[in-house]
Amino acid sequence: MDLSFRERSLWLMLLSLLAVFGYYFATVLPSSAVNIGPEHAAPFVLAVVVLVIMQVVGHAVIAWVDRRTGEDERDRLIELTGTRNAAYVLATGVFGALCAAILTTGNFVFAHVLLAAWVLAQVVEIVSQLLLQRRGG
Repeated sequence: MDLSFRERSLWLMLLSLLAVFGYYFATVLPSSAVNIGPEHAAPFVLAVVVLVIMQVVGHAVIAWVDRRTGEDERDRLIELTGTRNAAYVLATGVFGALCAAILTTGNFVFAHVLLAAWVLAQVVEIVSQLLLQRRGG
């Protein structure tokens, strides 16, 4: 399967996002904490740093292997469609986080529902774009 620069970039973003935040949620969520404390900041900061490093190094390798081609109208439309799909997921997730804030004590559940909604919205945006790239727009 011959992948364009854009598709390779999307795959890198998807896999790194799933790996990093999958690990983050697996290690942090089995918690009985009511509020986010300093002990929760380190795993989050580490996750963000690892995500940035993975994506910078990955994109450098992709750019070295495959020179970027210009973006056309089709690419912009695919990107907008992915963003639209992600916006629906994010809006639903924000509503869920607000409900969690009302129904639970502390801020731990609220913050993690909000973070999960953001991650899920990013995944939906990337997967939408990958599907549209393969389908041809």
